[in-house]
Amino acid sequence: MEYAAMTFWLSVIVFSALGVHRLWSSLVQPKIVNSLLLPGTLVAQLGYIVGTLVTGGTVNNTTLVKDNESCEPQTGEPTQSKVPIVGSIILALLPMAGCAVAIYWTARYFGTPFVDAMRQVQFNHTLLPISLPAFFDTIRGTLNLVEHLVAVVRASDLHDWHTLLFLYLVVCLTVRMAPLTGNLRGSLGAIALFGVIAFIFAQVTKSDTGVFSTAWPLVIFCVAVLLFLLIFSLLLTGVVGLIKTVLDHN
Repeated sequence: MEYAAMTFWLSVIVFSALGVHRLWSSLVQPKIVNSLLLPGTLVAQLGYIVGTLVTGGTVNNTTLVKDNESCEPQTGEPTQSKVPIVGSIILALLPMAGCAVAIYWTARYFGTPFVDAMRQVQFNHTLLPISLPAFFDTIRGTLNLVEHLVAVVRASDLHDWHTLLFLYLVVCLTVRMAPLTGNLRGSLGAIALFGVIAFIFAQVTKSDTGVFSTAWPLVIFCVAVLLFLLIFSLLLTGVVGLIKTVLDHN
């Protein structure tokens, strides 16, 4: 059950990141969004470049942020992976893995109090919404996560540059875990492959404590961050749309 739960929450992270990125890109130019998320954009781009090279592709004229309206960084001439199916999974996996590793080290050096504080919230991360009661329990649990995250941020020292840097980097890295354009299926395949490999590894090593025991607090923290950003972005998009409607009517 733990492996299915981890796969589910990783999917939540990916789709929430995708939703946040697309909402922000609908409000301002995508190149501005990617520029504001520069640390995450850089990590995702490096992961994509490595994935392209590993799968036999070539990279020319690499740029982080293109001058047009594209939502994604560009890597010169379009290249196709020479490894069918598996290639698209690798191209999706490495940018997400790079962002995940960067989040881990960022949290370790700057955000330990935040991650530790998320352990205090009552949340059953192994509960899957496979029934109607479980679905509503999951919704209530995630809302409690977001509420607890807001309380933790408000209680932190926002005048400390370490805190501000950590929050900025976390936003950049979590949002840039969104799948690159045209590779959503590869991202889903990468998540499923991760769950299968983790399950096989646990069976081979006969681990009783669970291979995700140390990863869960950080995963829950990322879920809380992205759901908060998604809720805020939806509200902001609605307000902007309402203002435009009123102004156009007048």
